[in-house]
Amino acid sequence: MKILFVSPEAVPFAKTGGLADAAGSLPKALKEIGHDIRVFIPGYKKIIGTQSPVATDVYQEKLPGSEVPFYFYEHEGYFGSREGLYQSKGVDYPDNLERFAAFCKAALLFLKEIKWRPDIIHCNDWQSALTLAYLRTIYKDDPFFRRTAAVYSIHNIGYLGLFPREKMLLTGLGPDQFTSDKLEFWGKIALTKAGIIYADAINTVSATYAKEIQTPEFGHGLDGLMRFRAADLYGIINGIDYSVWNPAVDHHIPRRYSPGTVTLKSKNKIELQKQNNLPQGAEIPVIAMITRLAPQKGFDILAGALDLILREGCQFILLGVGEPKYHDLMLRFMKKYPDQVSAHLKFDGMLAELIYAGADMFLMPSQYEPCGLGQLISFKYGTIPIVRKTGGLADTVHEFNPKTGAGEGFVFEEYTSRALYEAVRRAIDLFRTSAHWTALQKKVMQLDYSWDASAKKYVSLYMKALDKVIR
Repeated sequence: MKILFVSPEAVPFAKTGGLADAAGSLPKALKEIGHDIRVFIPGYKKIIGTQSPVATDVYQEKLPGSEVPFYFYEHEGYFGSREGLYQSKGVDYPDNLERFAAFCKAALLFLKEIKWRPDIIHCNDWQSALTLAYLRTIYKDDPFFRRTAAVYSIHNIGYLGLFPREKMLLTGLGPDQFTSDKLEFWGKIALTKAGIIYADAINTVSATYAKEIQTPEFGHGLDGLMRFRAADLYGIINGIDYSVWNPAVDHHIPRRYSPGTVTLKSKNKIELQKQNNLPQGAEIPVIAMITRLAPQKGFDILAGALDLILREGCQFILLGVGEPKYHDLMLRFMKKYPDQVSAHLKFDGMLAELIYAGADMFLMPSQYEPCGLGQLISFKYGTIPIVRKTGGLADTVHEFNPKTGAGEGFVFEEYTSRALYEAVRRAIDLFRTSAHWTALQKKVMQLDYSWDASAKKYVSLYMKALDKVIR
């Protein structure tokens, strides 16, 4: 199968969130199972290399460690001269619509220029959604694309790609596209609607999130449209790259370990405590969070629960950046509990690996979570997740039952501080019964959330999309 994967970001070239991880890993997994997949992304300023020109304004480089070609759309004004991907100092670029409209147009022009006809064009989030609108409007009668199917992935429906109606003409689409059944959304343009409306198949990054976005609570105003497209909507959990996230081969942690040697994990714990200036002891429960500091991630209920949690005699380590009010919250807790709380208000990849390897529990009290990668990584490191039952967290983490051995972690459903605290308390109680805890660690470390498993599900999705265009 020939697949063009269109994304606004991909590791290792450009990243702001989980989409980049998917765009850097899924194509590699699809290539390894025999598909001809190529990736088209913007040529941002931070992408520095020795790319080779392959077409007008498009340069090529192989994904490191694979044979997947990455094509970079070069536009000095829109991408090459910008420090950020979508924002500058936390403020969206005012010409984001023009930037990504040009990017989407370039993707289709590029295919025609190199005369490479894909079976699938797979677009991701609002920044690439116009590609599918152009495919089904401007190119609808073009024989070159007659047998090309369209797939659209929603990584977070909360990002709608909203712009003023006055910019409609700048998309290159006619006024007939500014209607409620097309791109119009409460008097504005919502670019994500282009992907949802024009795709032959749509997916989100978990089965539960696919159901949640059909409800007013989680649909961000598009729940009606998602219910309308429900027959074409699927959920596929993201994978993780075990060549990177694996304590058996991780060279950035003090002591490597595997399910059979999970007791060595305590060596990493002592080092984590030491680096965080916390009292050292394997018997002290260590709870960690690596996250954006935002309401979506559950900080409102964490604020009301953390005093109770810390009274259980545990330590709490946080890594991440976000809203100033949550920065202030964590700094207050550090001051109040200097022997129990450590907060690193930044991004630090090396520290993240040590946290996964050294913590006992990984906390994700999210209000909503389309997929979540933290719980999947923590599984591999034998760090037990404590999560709220939502989205991908609901699909991957189930309450552990020490009598039967069923379950992978600790789960709460009610979005309250009390429910969060009770889940943490259950986890700490089990931690203090070492035999059950070690058995649970070994179990979760052997779960398979590799991209290979997810890639096969995407192939099935592609076949469903192709079936619509070749009937």
